[in-house]
Amino acid sequence: MDIAPATARAELTFRDATESDVPALVDLVESAYRGDASRAGWTTEADILQGQRTDADGVREVLSTPSGKILIAQREGEPVACCQLEHRGEAAYFGMFAVRPSLQGAGLGKVIIAEAERTAREDWGASEMHMTVISVRQELIAWYERRGYRRTGEMTPFPYGDERFGVPQRADLAFELLVKPL
Repeated sequence: MDIAPATARAELTFRDATESDVPALVDLVESAYRGDASRAGWTTEADILQGQRTDADGVREVLSTPSGKILIAQREGEPVACCQLEHRGEAAYFGMFAVRPSLQGAGLGKVIIAEAERTAREDWGASEMHMTVISVRQELIAWYERRGYRRTGEMTPFPYGDERFGVPQRADLAFELLVKPL
């Protein structure tokens, strides 16, 4: 079933995450990126990374950052998507973006990223949104490019050996910075 973005927006409510949301956020992020459950959606990293995408401590770290927050999208009181936002001077950082795999491809991602951009622009006065994406994720990068993000060619090495970020299944992983003017 295809949900138009306007319909998807009407069904969603947005709020900032709190400590009580940590278990649900870990489950949501893990389900969207790792393991067999993530294969129900199209954003899975299961073929390039094994292990965890995040854990409770990682989510709490984001929540405790004074200049950041996690935005939750809910439908009927249940978290269906989330993203990390961090105010970094003139820019905002966008990360930990997850949509429940069974709902991916229905237009929710467009709605959530638009709300994140609106929040960064209106609440923080940010003029740009920054994000990093694993450079071999061509389909995902193309999705962001269709939303106005541009590849910068600026790469950061993947933290090989630090299993907090997963267990790489290939040797060519790096993060590329994508930027969008707000």
